[in-house]
Amino acid sequence: MDKVTNAADRLDKALSRLEGSLDSLFERAGDPGVVRRELAAMVADRAKLADELDEALARERKLQTLADEASEALGAAIEEVRSALNREGTS
Repeated sequence: MDKVTNAADRLDKALSRLEGSLDSLFERAGDPGVVRRELAAMVADRAKLADELDEALARERKLQTLADEASEALGAAIEEVRSALNREGTS
């Protein structure tokens, strides 16, 4: 019986250590339901931010196209003014 008692005591101590480790793990991890909800919220936020980024990049491309067109038009206007000034200067 002494061996059984010793084994039971060792088992009891091992279970106590396991319970302590699990309690510590659960304290660090928090409530699984809360963790799942927070994760779902973060995934939703990420998706929203990705959509907003895509929209912002599309706007940036459109604005860059418009800026390029404006720059070309301004360059052409400058050349026309220079040509006109050169014609007047040589007349």
